Amino acid sequence: MGTITQPSEWLRGVLGLCVLRIMAAGPTYGYAIAAELAEAGFGEIKGGTLYPLLARLEKSDLVTAEWRVGEGGPGRKYFTLTETGRAELAHGLAQWQAFSTRVDNHLSTSDTGDDLSLPRPRHPSRSTP
Repeated sequence: MGTITQPSEWLRGVLGLCVLRIMAAGPTYGYAIAAELAEAGFGEIKGGTLYPLLARLEKSDLVTAEWRVGEGGPGRKYFTLTETGRAELAHGLAQWQAFSTRVDNHLSTSDTGDDLSLPRPRHPSRSTP
């Protein structure tokens, strides 16, 4: 899938949830997480962004980490979602669905006068000139 450029602040707001979602499939390591995010169209997530996030998730007991011997290479630190992490993922997904629905509903209407070929919202508290 191609990369779609989005404002970085949008990604910062959901990156933790996206990383937890990747870990729901099973233990994984940082490079694989970054590769899966890139494949999903999020672009290149730098180690300076991803690894501090993984450390915060570990500190919050949302994930556990263990070093595993590498096959023909250096060892890797694998991250596994904890039960607390699974609960946080479920809670975050529900919050995201509600929030994204509100944003989508709001953005699909306009009262600016721009012709967006969309219905205009009704604002009962506003008086019409």
